Amino acid sequence: MRMGGGGEHATFVCGFLDCDRGPFNPLLGALPTQLLVHGEDTSWLGAFTRHALAESESSRAGGELVITRLAELMFIEVVRRHVETLPPQSTGWLAGLRDPLVGRALALLHGAPAREWSRQELAEESATSRTVLAERFGELVGLAPMQYLARWRTQLAAERLDHSTDRLATIAQSVGYASEAAFSRAFRKLVGASPSHWRAPDE
Repeated sequence: MRMGGGGEHATFVCGFLDCDRGPFNPLLGALPTQLLVHGEDTSWLGAFTRHALAESESSRAGGELVITRLAELMFIEVVRRHVETLPPQSTGWLAGLRDPLVGRALALLHGAPAREWSRQELAEESATSRTVLAERFGELVGLAPMQYLARWRTQLAAERLDHSTDRLATIAQSVGYASEAAFSRAFRKLVGASPSHWRAPDE
């Protein structure tokens, strides 16, 4: 596409990353509609862009996988830079990740979502008290830690419902529920539909 007059040429590299949006994707919910990064032509981020462009124009084996990984790395770096520039008074999931206390708690919950967490255990492993953790977590993330865990388990379960044929009981156990019935109740409460309906909404 050619536009304009005799100025310098500009190259636009377009792409996309696909991920599971719902029912509860905390990263997508925390991102702004646009992220703009300036002056990256000489950085490794710019080098990755040029490498991805070169791969897209070649027919080398494994090119699509290389492009996917490069896109993921570029996205991660852009998000990291966004987090580092958030104002100190910011709230939200990304601000929680940056906070030493809430970030530890989030890492623990994401690292072992199926564990039978108690508020006391989470606070102890986060090196704080239940009261301090609840206040700080709620202030930044907007949810109590156990409420957040329930939503994250629902997100993980929805991904497995979408992308696997595993039995509901297997999925329930994998995300921390002792029974299929308990899982179904929790899923319906948060999503408004049963796991079976989420997997096959037209049936």
